[in-house]
Amino acid sequence: MKSTYYITTPIYYVNDVPHIGHAYTTLACDVIARFKRLDEYEVFFLTGTDEHGQKVETAAKNNGVNPREFVDKVSENFKNLLNCMNFSNDSFIRTTEEKHIKSCQKIWEKLLSNGNIYLDKYSGWYAVRDEAFFFRV
Repeated sequence: MKSTYYITTPIYYVNDVPHIGHAYTTLACDVIARFKRLDEYEVFFLTGTDEHGQKVETAAKNNGVNPREFVDKVSENFKNLLNCMNFSNDSFIRTTEEKHIKSCQKIWEKLLSNGNIYLDKYSGWYAVRDEAFFFRV
């Protein structure tokens, strides 16, 4: 029985076109996936796009389209990068896809039913540019 190996790129944020950093990161994962396949692993190599957030909303607005139209166009640019570079990914996922939404909901419900998600109060600052929440303890 073959050993399995899972590798994923970051799920790329689609507020703009792909750049050299996206190509480089995907290339690094592609090299590892190909090596593992040569080493007789059963490999699953995933990449995709994250299509939610304030930066996407702002970019869509700046381009004069609704967010869904914007992410459909920009996500296609990321798919084209894969073909252009001949990457060996097994799957490409978009966070707007129904299968992704259902998977997230299932995980959320499981965490909620196990008591891992709960309401509480906190305060802090959110940086849209960095997509980081800084809170005080």
